[in-house]
Amino acid sequence: MRGLLLLCAFVGLIRPAFAQYQIWDIWQTVWDRSHLYTNLKPSTPINFGSPGAIGAADIEVDDSSTFQSVWGFGGSLTDSSATILSNMKSAHPTQYQQLMEALFDPTDGAQSAGLSFVRVPIGASDFSAREYSLDDSNGDTSFSQFNINNQPSNVFDILGDIQNLNRYLRVIICPWSPPAWMKTGGTMNGGSLTASLATQYATYFLKAVQGFQSKGINVYGVSIQNEPENVNDSYPTCDMPVNIMAQIGTQLRTLLNNNGFPGVKVLGYDHNWSDAANYPVQLMQQAGNAFDGVQFHCYAGTVGEQDSFHTAFPNKQIYFTECSGTYGTDWWSDIKWYMDNMWVRQYFPVLGLSSYSMIGSIEHNSHSGMMWNIALDGTGNPKLPGTTSCGGSTGPGCRPIVTVNSDGSLHWRLDYSMAQASRGILPRDAGGPFGIRIGVSVGGELNWALRVGAYVTKRNTGNPNEWWRYSLVVLNWDDSASTTWNPQPVQATIEFRGTQATYTFPVGVTTLWWYAPPTATSVKNQTIIPEEPDQHPFTVMT
Repeated sequence: MRGLLLLCAFVGLIRPAFAQYQIWDIWQTVWDRSHLYTNLKPSTPINFGSPGAIGAADIEVDDSSTFQSVWGFGGSLTDSSATILSNMKSAHPTQYQQLMEALFDPTDGAQSAGLSFVRVPIGASDFSAREYSLDDSNGDTSFSQFNINNQPSNVFDILGDIQNLNRYLRVIICPWSPPAWMKTGGTMNGGSLTASLATQYATYFLKAVQGFQSKGINVYGVSIQNEPENVNDSYPTCDMPVNIMAQIGTQLRTLLNNNGFPGVKVLGYDHNWSDAANYPVQLMQQAGNAFDGVQFHCYAGTVGEQDSFHTAFPNKQIYFTECSGTYGTDWWSDIKWYMDNMWVRQYFPVLGLSSYSMIGSIEHNSHSGMMWNIALDGTGNPKLPGTTSCGGSTGPGCRPIVTVNSDGSLHWRLDYSMAQASRGILPRDAGGPFGIRIGVSVGGELNWALRVGAYVTKRNTGNPNEWWRYSLVVLNWDDSASTTWNPQPVQATIEFRGTQATYTFPVGVTTLWWYAPPTATSVKNQTIIPEEPDQHPFTVMT
């Protein structure tokens, strides 16, 4: 691959007369699993040349239209995931290292997803061995007995390994419940926070940020409460009205600013699309100065409902932080749903009119895409004893990004399809920046068959003339000519800056890219949130 990258850079410098732009790198996952996130190396480049007749589908890339930066993809390091990975590290260290590199290595051209977001429950969740918080001392409103070591040590061990692999790692911490003694029912399972303790509770979060720092892990963001509208008495949950979350967030913002953490984000909502027009909007109305943004889950509503929040507060950040399928569902059908709702989008010309239909959380202004558990066993365990979550003890079980078997072998779940999207936005150069979503539309008679996301990744070499990388993430879901299973490849043309290339997309997901000179871009239709620095001053654990 190193030789391929050098060749790519060389052809970019000499700008061959026969083709101004060339596609050299293609990554692919095919419906029948003949390719699973496979790097394909064309023997000759796919050239952009003079425009001609369009293909059955015609992808038009508009890099004059720019949207939000996409800072990465990832999943949750629950206690259960940490246990699975820690056991693998002890029993099968070589396979463990290979797995971690495949998940988290962001090196350009690596056979890796380069996942750069990790969400960590603080205290117990439905994927813990027991119920606990980080301060179980009854009545300790000053949190003098707060103990970061209540969190299983393997969580920090695995986080350290991830951080050593990925310099861009962003860690979001979030409780599933406050300590039991702070709640009206005296239990972590269900109930609500005692309202009079709202401002004191902010100290708990400050100490958590400090505790993670003491373990060598810098916290990127603090989410006040996982699923504040979900109450379940079989595992840690907490009903939290908007005004209570607003109070906690306001006090926490002050504490973080006053204690050396002004860059740590305060994030709210962290629940389903279905209430996007209400809870998160009201939260910003009550405490917008305290909150950097909000987070969404996939379990109720539709992805387009994110727009209700973005329209009301276009300068606030959106993160997509949780989704999980279950074991036993159809692999290809689920791939299509995830790509459609979370990673890509489409522009539909209908009856000669342009109707803008953005599909996927990223295409509805999210900066991230995250799944639920990173790793579990083949039945979706271990879980908290007695929980009804994910089907309880008899259900199919929630599906992780990767199943780790007892012998150290792996089963990549379909959720790893996010690697296709991640590869399209990862930094080209060490230190960033990440990709920026740009305009794209699809025409032609088979325009409906392709879902397309387009991104530009700028350079960080110090040379203002260095060519930028342009990426497409394409889902071809033309798998039925009528009602019979009949996967159909789609020959498509790709239009870019007055030139045209041709590529036939198999049924599956394809990521490809090319390089082109920098250009001044104009912003259309969207409010752009300023890009963050991509190189964080993390302390590396030894």
